[in-house]
Amino acid sequence: MDISVSKRQKKFCDSYESEVLYGGAAGGGKSYGQIIDAFLYAMKYPASKQIIFRRTLPELEKSIIRTSLMLYPQQVYSYRKADHTGTFVNGSLIDFAYCDSEQDVFRYQSAEYDVIRFDELTHFTESMYLYLLSRCRGVNGYPKSVKSSTNPGGIGHSWVKKRFIDCCLPDKVMYLDGMTRVFIPAKITDNGFLMKSDPMYIKRLEALGKKDRMALLDGCWDIAEGRFFDEFDRNIHVMTPFEIPDDWRKYICLDYGLDMLAAYKIAVDGFCNAFVTAEIYEGKDNGGKGLIVSQAALRLKELCSGDKIRAVFAPPDLWNRQKDSGKSIAGLFAENGINLTRVSAGRISGWMAMKEWLHVYSDECGMPAARLRIFDCCSNLIRCISMLQCDVQNPSDCAVVPHELTHAPDAIRYFISGQPKPAQPLPPEYRYGFTFEKRLSPFDSEKQFKII
Repeated sequence: MDISVSKRQKKFCDSYESEVLYGGAAGGGKSYGQIIDAFLYAMKYPASKQIIFRRTLPELEKSIIRTSLMLYPQQVYSYRKADHTGTFVNGSLIDFAYCDSEQDVFRYQSAEYDVIRFDELTHFTESMYLYLLSRCRGVNGYPKSVKSSTNPGGIGHSWVKKRFIDCCLPDKVMYLDGMTRVFIPAKITDNGFLMKSDPMYIKRLEALGKKDRMALLDGCWDIAEGRFFDEFDRNIHVMTPFEIPDDWRKYICLDYGLDMLAAYKIAVDGFCNAFVTAEIYEGKDNGGKGLIVSQAALRLKELCSGDKIRAVFAPPDLWNRQKDSGKSIAGLFAENGINLTRVSAGRISGWMAMKEWLHVYSDECGMPAARLRIFDCCSNLIRCISMLQCDVQNPSDCAVVPHELTHAPDAIRYFISGQPKPAQPLPPEYRYGFTFEKRLSPFDSEKQFKII
């Protein structure tokens, strides 16, 4: 059997982390990748057991089962329609299963599989996934994995985004609770076979409405209804870290309380473009113990990392005097070597200004740009900005529930309220901290650039 796969599909087939998510956009070859990967695993590991889930039986029959019958050689594979099981000559098997209701998970209560696969994971609920996750087990020594593929959207969008997108940088293995997890993104442009056989498919995706186009063409996960920062686009606002030039101005902004310290180091270039380069996100709201002022001050000193910091922007409530001591939190920070700069805490005006900084425009090269961009290491800020919702009573303000999502955006709002000054203007070719060959977009990760 001659097998042809794209680079993205091969990466999916080669991944044996505890949990793997593949896809994002339409046309990336998700289902084909699952079917080929299942075949390769079955042939490599005799008497292995796999299961492939879709939400309903008709979906299974019209997609995964039909395609597998077309691809798998009859000399090594046979399919029994009565129990929806495929068997191989070496004793391996694949069960094709559905899980239409929450109670359906108990059909697999005593089952065990080497690999569990979900096609269109966002069609499932989180409780279904977590229960079936426990069925991945065995004593045969074969690699065990739960491998899923999906597009954004659907009833499971939020939990899949939280589990794989918000905490995992693309293609980077994360170690969480003793297990490994990875997200492997793929778009139609990664699928050369489809681009060649059906070049008009991308045009049909481009003709979709904005929300569907973002999900299916761009693979964008930040498409929830009621998002407060609908300007935010990971493909534009999130970027790979680069070396910050010495003459750029550096600032720190923070939101502080015993529940959370959210602090960010930000560099400003000569054109007043801001780059969020590092974060502290520590407190009770993310499972920590909270930091007293002396501990928070120590963490802020670590964040400075020897750089000259022009100002540490903070909200005015930190200057309120405490009844028991008569001291303010700002005063306590000063006693611990951190002098804060007081800024306005006006919510509506601050949010409107932040939206302006996130607004996407075309730069002098015709490339998408924004005044505020974030290094991909600042995962909590990226997560919170993308998930923050509008207040249903006041659309000009953000929702304060869940409160955990407000700390990081608040800190950035204080930075903007501090009216940071730009560095001395630099030549246009140094605008992004790179020198570009043929004036390429700074957001094209495939292009080569030189760090200055």
